[in-house]
Amino acid sequence: MNGTRTDQELMMLIVNKDADALKFLYDKYEKPIYAFAYRIVQDAMMAEEVVQELFLRIWKAAERYDAAHGKLTSWMFALTRNIAIDLLRKKQNRTIVQTMEAEQLNQIPDSGKSTEEVALEGWRGREIREALHELNPDQKQVVDLIYYQGYTQQEVSDQQAIPLGTVKSRVRLALKQLRGRLAGVGKEEVQR
Repeated sequence: MNGTRTDQELMMLIVNKDADALKFLYDKYEKPIYAFAYRIVQDAMMAEEVVQELFLRIWKAAERYDAAHGKLTSWMFALTRNIAIDLLRKKQNRTIVQTMEAEQLNQIPDSGKSTEEVALEGWRGREIREALHELNPDQKQVVDLIYYQGYTQQEVSDQQAIPLGTVKSRVRLALKQLRGRLAGVGKEEVQR
């Protein structure tokens, strides 16, 4: 890639999905963007994640940049700031949820259930774990991220770099397979 290209020329090439232009833009701005992100998030890995997300957004939506509204660097730093703040908010929300879950585990109340009921619930839990184990790895991963780690389908799509429709299909197929596998679980209680 010729080093004499202007930022606007690079963006036009990126709009046309020129990977070399994106690489050149990345090489040119990665260090100052990283330093800026690091000042906001105060964590090296999160700063790298911010940089990665910025250049992914530029690749996917380069046409949103309008040179008439300002310099490319101003646009990039504004996006970086927004991405960093979003990541900090997500991290804060997850930390709060994890803290609450840990506190709830430490305060297990007496449920007043009989030994038989507790054993039946334990059996159901094993059946569910076995059913989850039977899912294919892609479905298992998506179910884990969404239902056990609290990610949204969009976050899973972004994080795993797979289309949102694929995430939705995997969830739907996994739930269908789990429903079929677990159809008889718990019916013993109804028959009593």
